[in-house]
Formats: sequence, structure tokens, C-alpha cells
Amino acid sequence: MMTSSTPYFPILASVLLILFALPDPSFATTRKLAALFQQQPLVLNYHNGPLLKGAVTVNLIWYGSFSPVQRSIIADFVQSMSSADEPPSVASWWQTIENYKDGSSNLVLGTQVLDENCSLGKSLTASQIVDLASKAPTKGSINVVCTAADVVVDGFCMSNCGTHGSGVTDPKDAQSKFAYAWVGNPMTQCPGQCAWPFHQPTFGPQTPPLVAPNGDVGVDGMLINLATVLAGTVTDPFDNGYFQGPATAPLEAVSACTGIFGSGAYPGYAGSVLTDKATGASYNAQGINGRKYLLPAMWDPKTSACKTLV
Repeated sequence: MMTSSTPYFPILASVLLILFALPDPSFATTRKLAALFQQQPLVLNYHNGPLLKGAVTVNLIWYGSFSPVQRSIIADFVQSMSSADEPPSVASWWQTIENYKDGSSNLVLGTQVLDENCSLGKSLTASQIVDLASKAPTKGSINVVCTAADVVVDGFCMSNCGTHGSGVTDPKDAQSKFAYAWVGNPMTQCPGQCAWPFHQPTFGPQTPPLVAPNGDVGVDGMLINLATVLAGTVTDPFDNGYFQGPATAPLEAVSACTGIFGSGAYPGYAGSVLTDKATGASYNAQGINGRKYLLPAMWDPKTSACKTLV
């Protein structure tokens, strides 16, 4: 049973900013675009609710067909959050969470559930996502549903690239509330919306796509969206944590920093990031098993600004 959910859609804010704030784009310069983007007020207010702090288990529910390599890319990302890799790393990116109220959130990989035969079909509603999330242990955890490229989810590509929210395992027991998140593989449905900057954008400036660090545009896009909803889940799990704007459509820890991956970012340009000399792939964070990832900026309560790794 679902009680709330928060959508994440990464391109729309940047597109609207360009369309409405620049009456004549032909006169826009890089400097003007960057200045315009940075001038937007950015304060995430704390709404006095509980956050997910301390030890938090991340359980993964794989719905549909994912190869072992695809699963390992995402599982390695979760495990990298608590690794000791030298910065810039996944762990150093996640450390910004410590600046939110009540200290650190230590994410560890827990149970992985495979539903390769799509037990609920290949077209899912929001309530079915919560049902799937409840299939893994719910106490002290975030249960993440990952849907395959051929699975359609209500709102996917139309209004979001991922969501997080809360549900209850027993409607009569308020203590049975749990946090969940969902991300879908956008490769066949909307790579230009939910796998940017690894794919040519559907809207806005047509800048060349970056090379995906793990060689999988869909899964590397999923990782950006997963990073976004995990940060939102931890800092605003029950719609009364940190956010800006209405609780029904909030800007949260990472969604408030849409489209920013490196220094100098502006709408349509991800910013200055690192390049793997061997593959030409773009990244800004290292993880376990030699993995590299491109992670979005996160709002830092200490500076009230979007913080990038590079």
C-alpha cells in the first residue's frame, strides 16, 4: 500500500529555464547561461520529519531481464558508498549527506530479489511498484525496484525517471512504514530524457553525448537516477524532510541540482568532468572493482549550493 511518492525528472527544469528565461537564445553566451543557472535561489528547508540516518540497508528488486554485468554495475555502486576509495569517489560524494541533520547515513547492500519473468506483467502501476518493493525485508532499509528496458511504469518518461516514497506492510500498523525507490532502464523508451548526458537530449541544446563509463547507456543513466532518488529517500523519506517547494513536487538533495555533474555546468552542458584515457568515457567518481561513475551534484546544507566532485 503506497502512502506517498516523489518523482524525479532530470531534463525538464533545464529545458524550461532555457525556453522561458532566454527570449532570444541566439544572443546567449556560455557565461550568461552559467550565470542564469546559478542565480536561481536554492534553499532546501527542513520540515522537522525523520531522516534515514545510521545503518541503512539497500535491497535491490530486479524486475525483468538484467544481465549479470548490469546487476553488478548497480550493486557495485551501492557497495562503493561505504568504500575507502580515494576521492573523487562514490563514498566522498555520499559524505555530503553527513551535513544534513543527524549525521551520516551508512548504506550497505542487502538482499537482491530476482523477478525475471515479470510476475505482475510488463506494465506496472505505482501501487504495484510498492507491492514489489515489499518483497524484500523492509525494516531499516530502502527497497529499490529496478525495472528492465521493456517494462512500462506509470509516469516513466512522461513525468519522471525514477521515484521514491513510502509504503506500509500493514495498513493497521503505523510502525510498518518503509521507504522504497524505483528506477527504470530508459534505453528503449526515453534515453534522450532519462539517460542524458550519455544520449542526445530529446529537448534543449543538442550537445554531443558523453561516453558512458560502464559502457551501458541505459544502466549508466539508471545510476544517475538511482543516485538522485537514494539521496532524496535518505533526506526526505516521508515528505517532511529536506526539500524546496511543494511536498507533492519537491526539489530535494540532488533533484535540486538537475543537470550539474562538474564545474561550469549550465543547461545542456554537464560541466567539466574527468575522462578515462583508455575508453574516452566521462566520469567523476571511482568505485569498487575499478568501476567509474558519473554522479550528479548534491546540495550541501553547509554552503546552500550544489556541490560537485570535480
